[in-house]
Amino acid sequence: MHNPQKSSLHPLSSPILVQDQQTFSQMMEHLSHQSPIAIDTESDSLYSYYPKVCLIQISALEDSTTESVTESATEPAIIDYLLDPIVFPRIERLNELLSDPEIEIIIHSAYNDILMLQRDYAFSFTNLFDTQLAARILGWKRSGLAAILEEHFGVVSDKRMQRTDWGRRPMSAKQIAYAQMDTHYLLALRQRQLKELEQMGRLEEAQEAFAQLELTNFRERPTAQRTFWSMKRTRDVQRENLGVLEALWEWREKEAQRQDRPPFKIMTDQVLVQLAARQPKSRNELRSISGLSQNQSYRYGRSLLRALEKGKRGPLPQTPEPRPRPEYLLDSATLSAFESLRRWRTDAATERGVDPDIVFSNDTLMAIARHKPTTEEELQELREIGPWKARTYGAHILRILARNR
Repeated sequence: MHNPQKSSLHPLSSPILVQDQQTFSQMMEHLSHQSPIAIDTESDSLYSYYPKVCLIQISALEDSTTESVTESATEPAIIDYLLDPIVFPRIERLNELLSDPEIEIIIHSAYNDILMLQRDYAFSFTNLFDTQLAARILGWKRSGLAAILEEHFGVVSDKRMQRTDWGRRPMSAKQIAYAQMDTHYLLALRQRQLKELEQMGRLEEAQEAFAQLELTNFRERPTAQRTFWSMKRTRDVQRENLGVLEALWEWREKEAQRQDRPPFKIMTDQVLVQLAARQPKSRNELRSISGLSQNQSYRYGRSLLRALEKGKRGPLPQTPEPRPRPEYLLDSATLSAFESLRRWRTDAATERGVDPDIVFSNDTLMAIARHKPTTEEELQELREIGPWKARTYGAHILRILARNR
C-alpha cells in the first residue's frame, strides 16, 4: 500500500520574475543546460471571453552538474521563474526547450496546459512527464496537486488563488507565492514517482502514457458550438418563450465578446430565464427581475428591452436533433464486443488498483471494438495503443474479440 513519507525541502527563495528581454535571455541560457524542467500555466478563463495564458511558471535545478533532486541535507537549490507573457509577450524561443527531446518537461495534469500553449504560441512537446498521470498509474487515491503537495511535502497551498484574476498586473504577493509552488516541488515529486514506478514495474506503462500526451493537438479537439441550447436552464423555459431566450442569449454573447468578459459575468443564466418567462416591457418592470442588479438594469436596460422585442417577433428556434449515442450506430457484434471489453476493463482496473480509464478509455475500447484487430500487431496500429498496452492486455482483448465475432 502506498504510504508516502513527508520531507522538508529547504525554504523557497524568491522567484525570478521574467518581464524583459535580458531576464528572458538569462533564463533561457540557464534552462538550456537543464533537464528536467517543471512548468505550469495560469490563465484568465474566469475573467475573459477569450482566455489566454497569463503566466508560465518554470522550475529547474540551479546547478547544471546535479543530476537529480535528492532529499539529503545537501539537496540542490531550485530556481523558480515566473515568465510573464502579458508584460513580455516575445517568448517564442521557449519552444526551443519544450520541443527539445533531450530536455524532459514535467507538468502536473498536462493536457490543458499543452492545449493552451499550443493555441496561444504553437509550442510543441517531445519529452513529457505528467505527475498527475503518474500518480494515477501508481494508484494514488488523491492526484490533485494541492492534495499531493500537502501529503508528500507538508505544504498547504491557497486554493482560492486559482480563481483570482491572473491577467491583472501587478500580481499580488499571494498570487506569486501560489504560482511558485505549482512547479517548485514537481522535480522532487517526479523523483519519488520514478522510484515507485520502477519498484511497481509500471515505468514503461507511464512512459507510454506520456508519449500519448505528446500527440495532443488542439486543432484536433472539437470546439463545441456555443448556443443557448447548451444552457442547463433552457429546459425550464416554455416552448413559446424559447425565441425570447435565444435573443437574450445572443445579446449576452455579443456583450461578453465586446467587453471580453465571461458571459456569466455579464448576466447569469437564471436572470435570462426569468426575463424570457416574464418578458418585462419597461425599465420599471426590469427592476422586478430577481438577480438583476440596479446597475445591470441601468446599464443594459435599453438593449435588454430591444432583445426581448426581437425575440417575441422572431420565429421559434428549431429544436436540435439529438446526436445519436455511438452504440446506436454499432452492429450487434460490435456492441457486444464493446460491452465485454468494458466489463473486462473494470475487472483489470480493480485488480491493479487504478481507475478504469488508466487501463483504456471508453473511446479506445470503442476503437478496438470497431476495428476488430486479430493480432497484437494490428492492435498496436491503433493510435491510442502503444507496445506496452498491446503486450500486456493484447491476449485478453483478442480473446474477447474472438468470442464476439
